[in-house]
Amino acid sequence: MNLLQQIISDDILNKIKTEFPNEVYLVGGAVRDFILGKKNFDRDLLVCDEDAKSFSLKLADYFGATLVTLDEQNKIYRLVMPDKLNYLDITNPLENSLLTDLQRRDLTINAIAVNINTGEVVDPHQGVSDLQNKIINYIHEKNFTDDPLRLLRVFRFQANLGFSLPQELCDVVKKYKHLISKPAVERKIYEIVKLFSGEFAHLALLKMDECGLLELIFPVINELKQVPPNSHHHLDLFNHSIETVRQVTAIYNSLSEQLKEHLDTVDFGGFSRIAHLRLAGFLHDIGKFSTWSIIDGRHRFIKHDDVGSKLAHDLLKSMNFSNKQTEYISLMIKYHIYPSNVMSADDVNEKIMMRYVRRMDRNSIDNIVLAMADRLSARGPEITDEIVNKNISSLTRLLNFYLDKKETLKPLPKLLSGNEIMSILNITPSPVLGNIVNALYDAQLNGDVTCRDEAIIFIKNLKI
Repeated sequence: MNLLQQIISDDILNKIKTEFPNEVYLVGGAVRDFILGKKNFDRDLLVCDEDAKSFSLKLADYFGATLVTLDEQNKIYRLVMPDKLNYLDITNPLENSLLTDLQRRDLTINAIAVNINTGEVVDPHQGVSDLQNKIINYIHEKNFTDDPLRLLRVFRFQANLGFSLPQELCDVVKKYKHLISKPAVERKIYEIVKLFSGEFAHLALLKMDECGLLELIFPVINELKQVPPNSHHHLDLFNHSIETVRQVTAIYNSLSEQLKEHLDTVDFGGFSRIAHLRLAGFLHDIGKFSTWSIIDGRHRFIKHDDVGSKLAHDLLKSMNFSNKQTEYISLMIKYHIYPSNVMSADDVNEKIMMRYVRRMDRNSIDNIVLAMADRLSARGPEITDEIVNKNISSLTRLLNFYLDKKETLKPLPKLLSGNEIMSILNITPSPVLGNIVNALYDAQLNGDVTCRDEAIIFIKNLKI
């Protein structure tokens, strides 16, 4: 199907083509996705023969869409369609020139325009050829200095498309990487999470590192690179972290549609759980460097999960990630060993597994996938196939247990407030109170305490 046929088959574009005689070009991501055969709900339009605002108002009235002004000065307007799924971004070409507009875009694959009335393809930078050859290429160095965020977008597109980068582009990224501090943090977060949304995030991270950009976004990788392979890990810590990202994707691809649907859910930050889980996989061992010791020739990383969770929390907050994003990723890191520890008990029974799923609740699937990915990414000389297979099998059992029980799970009731505990035990606010509250919560998780009367007896008999 050629591009004109695809435009005709697109209900929104065909209505614009039919009802409005303007010179309008579809440009950017929608054209790229049409060529690649991918769905796209966000269409960029350049109108060449009418003021963009005037044209946008006409379209808004015709479609019953909501008009949002994105940039009044540069005349960029967004139409939010009634279905809240489809969008149109409308503007005039830069300097009223289509070729000038395409010349100033970031990548060749995003600088292709199609006249929606005639089907004429305007492709001055061989973007169609680069798409066919699966190459990400740039248009001009100046475009990176005009907007340094484009340095990061290079790798976002690689993560999502899996395309290769020519050495010349890598050299340009190296040349201008120092400018990545200039864009607003919110714009960088968007590109970072977009990157981790991609199936090929692991490839993009390796290439970012090769180009010297990754350490400017995540300085912690310099510490990861100092931890070498050991008896449990066949890779150094940096490459283990990258491999964990790859394994998260591989596991995701093997899951049932039910589990994929859960991980595709957009619960925070405007992006899917799987995107945030890949990011958690990348950061899951950042606590190892500061907890690293070598005892009798064996590498130890005591409490690296707790330390890493705190480090990740501080890192993500400093990068202006939202509270929900930060809490989720920190939680995944804190408990990334937890599922394997649960299933390594001498006698794994329903009570032990129920304690796990009550604690992790809706995050159980994500946490178990991360534990599996971590296991598959550590294949040092002491880790036999039998060990790996047994671990994965036990984690699969835990996952199935959660799926079987999840509909029956209800939030644990708060049996006693802090004030009530202080009154009953005649104590004042102190760390002891916190220990009692945590102990009571653990007793509820275990099923040892199920009502208020049992809670009172429990705290009275507790030795703190």
